[in-house]
Amino acid sequence: MEQSGTSALLQGAVQDLSSDVVCALRGVDHVGLPGSVPPDGPEGSLALAAVRVLGADLMLPHVLTRTPPAPETLETFRRTVAAFPPRDDAAPTVRWSHWAMSRTLRGLDPTAPSSPAGEEPAEPDAGWLDGATWQVLTHQLAVLAPLAVPGADRAVAGAVARVAQSRPVDVARGFVRAVRRRDWQQAAGAGRWLTLLDGVPDTLGLESGLDFVELMGGSDPRVALQVEAARAMRWAGALV
Repeated sequence: MEQSGTSALLQGAVQDLSSDVVCALRGVDHVGLPGSVPPDGPEGSLALAAVRVLGADLMLPHVLTRTPPAPETLETFRRTVAAFPPRDDAAPTVRWSHWAMSRTLRGLDPTAPSSPAGEEPAEPDAGWLDGATWQVLTHQLAVLAPLAVPGADRAVAGAVARVAQSRPVDVARGFVRAVRRRDWQQAAGAGRWLTLLDGVPDTLGLESGLDFVELMGGSDPRVALQVEAARAMRWAGALV
């Protein structure tokens, strides 16, 4: 029961943060955290865990608009990067998510150390995506949707973006499959990538497809975040 309650609290915190980012992307408000996050204790741990789940997307409005985040938000983001280094046996998506957060932090605060040793983190290997089926590729890209950023900021996307750019038709197929399966989070994440890729089939109807995803899954703030991110980035051009 305690574990279930903690999971529910974390899910609620992630949804609250996602809603905050959506508002910022729409120009309604800035991304911030309610009050100061204590460095120790359950409240602080929950806040850092929620930021870790959201990943680099917490800072997306600031990345896109080139505006500085609130100091307390940047500090919480910095603490999250330091608190959740990937383990040696971490999945590739975990490594890439942490790497993207580290690169985003350095972009917003060049004085921030990227690793305990202060070194620039090495780009993780993307070989696990080589030869992946289009279904697996779409799933993995949706998990790594925070790496889908405009061309000027593609340093936080690295080799994952290059793989996505080489397979736009496969990602489009995955988007359609996710919509048919009513997997709105995957559809929204795939749609965000497609917004930035060259060679997406015109017959896909991506814009109307994203409208439909928002309508059907928009009650989930994490779906709304991906759809709004796609719209905010549409003007910014392709990844390459």
